[in-house]
Amino acid sequence: MVRAGDQLLAVIVTRDFHERGIHFFTPDDFSQQLAFMRHPAGKVIDPHVHNPVNRSVQYTQEVLFIKSGKLRVDFYDQERCYLESRILEGGDVILLAAGGHGFEAIEEVEMVEVKQGPYAGDRDKTRFEGVAAESITVTG
Repeated sequence: MVRAGDQLLAVIVTRDFHERGIHFFTPDDFSQQLAFMRHPAGKVIDPHVHNPVNRSVQYTQEVLFIKSGKLRVDFYDQERCYLESRILEGGDVILLAAGGHGFEAIEEVEMVEVKQGPYAGDRDKTRFEGVAAESITVTG
């Protein structure tokens, strides 16, 4: 987990996570839910449909599935102050929940992004100048 004080900025599920059962990493009030599921052969999940439920989404939360390569994620607080960086590799998953973030492909990277829609274009984000590469501190 990446935090700025009490605020949860990101949840990282590394490719090494393999707990049995269902594990939710997000609080119930997040507009994007992230869980890991591991079931034995023969486990049945009952067929179902999802009911229409009105939800209010104020901030975009996005999930990145890193298929291959290496990606550096730089984390910023809501005031755009640099906090730390983490390296993600093929098989890792990250939920970007709050604050700011930037990326640099360390190796050629393939990833899949999932976020709420509909797409709002440039109204969805405010771009800002990040820190210089030599100021980056990779943790975790």
